[in-house]
Amino acid sequence: MTDIIETNLPTSAAVSPGSRVVPRRKRLTGFHDLPFDELKERLVEMGAPAYRAQQMFDWAYGKLVTSYDEMTNVPAPIREGFGETTPLQTMKLVRELVTDNGDTYKLLYQTFDGQLVETVLMLYPDRATVCVSCQVGCAVECAFCATGLGGLTRNLTAGEIVQQTVDATRRARQLDRQLTNLVMMGMGEPLQNYAETMKFINIIHDPRGLNFGARRITISTSGIIPRIDALADEPYQVNLAVSLHAPNDELRSRLVPINGRYPVEDLLAACDRFTQKTGRRISFEYALMNGINNSDEIARELGQLLRGRLCHVNVIPFNPVDVLKFERPNAEMIERFAEIVREYGIPTTVRYSRGVEIAAACGQLRARHQQMEKAAS
Repeated sequence: MTDIIETNLPTSAAVSPGSRVVPRRKRLTGFHDLPFDELKERLVEMGAPAYRAQQMFDWAYGKLVTSYDEMTNVPAPIREGFGETTPLQTMKLVRELVTDNGDTYKLLYQTFDGQLVETVLMLYPDRATVCVSCQVGCAVECAFCATGLGGLTRNLTAGEIVQQTVDATRRARQLDRQLTNLVMMGMGEPLQNYAETMKFINIIHDPRGLNFGARRITISTSGIIPRIDALADEPYQVNLAVSLHAPNDELRSRLVPINGRYPVEDLLAACDRFTQKTGRRISFEYALMNGINNSDEIARELGQLLRGRLCHVNVIPFNPVDVLKFERPNAEMIERFAEIVREYGIPTTVRYSRGVEIAAACGQLRARHQQMEKAAS
């Protein structure tokens, strides 16, 4: 079994896990919450020249500094002013788990109001991918996901999502790697935090900053149809992944309760509209659970449902969670399911979850950390 390197890092003394959620109007605005033009406006309001915005973006997104003190060509009054009102980082890293071969890093952050958020950095031979969270908890409550067990606490701000990306970029560089891909497949439903998700993409996509290409970004959704339609009209050429997990309403409603509001037929119609408008292929995510959704009959039904569509199926063998009853099929069952779907002309990949031994599945590390904190109190 792969050994685990575990690092416990200091938390902010001002908050503790489970602190009361701060109302939206009182939430902390950090540097990473500011698009370039907003940063310029703030600087001008301070009486500083607008060109300082590019200098600060260079430090924050080019050199990936972690404090204003490192922005040496920015005058001290500006650095001090931003330090007092707009912290460069609003989250603290409180726990880190790393597999001994160094291919998967699981990071647990504490937000300024004491909430816990997860990020995963996955290193492959040909790419480095970060999986970011967009909410504390989740309201969708998929039956097989640890994130939704406690419901939704709050949305993350754009800056909190940006910080996850910046930190992953920095860590990749420290490992002599370049962050190549980003997936919004962590905690939360991105299309239920739509405004902040779009603001986040705007900030990291800006060529004056991180310059992270939209085509390297994948947004995953459980199927929020109005937002799928809205996303098709956005200027960013992001990829869309839809968490399908079942080919019919009866089964999908048991696994993904939001299916009661957005049933399979309507969801696929929205996916067709997205493809027609954007010309981009959709990935359908399919968490494979033994005895639940992995029979030959269900595989054929899935193949018939998706045949002829511009799509790809990611078969994801279930990542075991202590508190959930589902089990992963064996390797033979997994490959048989994928092969049946392929027979319908649908590109199908089996994608095993990374970092199973370090609780890398969504919500697992957060839940484990909360249990530890509770036991210690």
